[in-house]
Amino acid sequence: MIDLIQILILGLALGGVFALMGAGLSLVFGVMRIVNLAHPSLIIGGAYVAYWGFRLGGIDPMIMLPIALVILGATGIILYKLVFEKEAKSAKYSEMTVLLTFAVAMIVEGALGTAFTNTQRVTSPDYATNAIFIGDVFIPLGQLYAGMVSLALIAALALFLKYSSFGYAIRATTQNRDAAELLGVNVNFVGMVSFAIGIALAGAAGALVSFVFSFFPAKHWEWIAILMSLVVLGGMGSILGTVLAAFILSIVAAFVGAWAGATWSTMTFFLSLFLILLFRPQGLFGEKPELT
Repeated sequence: MIDLIQILILGLALGGVFALMGAGLSLVFGVMRIVNLAHPSLIIGGAYVAYWGFRLGGIDPMIMLPIALVILGATGIILYKLVFEKEAKSAKYSEMTVLLTFAVAMIVEGALGTAFTNTQRVTSPDYATNAIFIGDVFIPLGQLYAGMVSLALIAALALFLKYSSFGYAIRATTQNRDAAELLGVNVNFVGMVSFAIGIALAGAAGALVSFVFSFFPAKHWEWIAILMSLVVLGGMGSILGTVLAAFILSIVAAFVGAWAGATWSTMTFFLSLFLILLFRPQGLFGEKPELT
């Protein structure tokens, strides 16, 4: 029984981090229909911001998180203006973004690899290797802090989307871009800001990832399938669905890893992505596609 509780705790702790990693990806798809394969590489970019802040200045990754958020948010605006804005109204926009973001991912990986090499790195604040013990059960402080901060950021995003006037504009654009534009919403500006928020969340996730996982520039290829499995299971564009999917799959992966080995833990996400696309492509909260 103790072992089951321990595995569940570890799965829940990582679920919060995965939820933040996937939330920005889900937001960008929901508003702009951009299938952002570059999202994991930008998360690694945020991890490097936190890593170098810690290494050069001894700055805690939690303190570096807002800095990573701002830097990656600004990067998102630049990317949107240079790469995604021009063809936003194209009927084949989503299909085009798969290739565009794949190219961006390759460029980001190459730039990070050239600047920092492919050496595995990790930030190491004191809490990253400490734990809270409750009887025979332990809670890793690093994962606990990362999960709590992740959920706080997602809650802030949810409140912003639900109660702010700009949040209304984002939700309107998500539901029907053409109708929102007819009602006076500047959908191009909404798309740019939404993209920037999504990439900013990638930067924040990177700061947390920097002390939870080891990372290097090419690590993003492993994370693509993991994040896509969360977004697809939750329903493309549904942030709530992504959060629930993150906890479901991280808990399942934790049990699989404990019983079958770490290799099969990662395979859980790959296999789930295959099965979701095969049997329920609309996910938990997505709309079932209509045949035309």
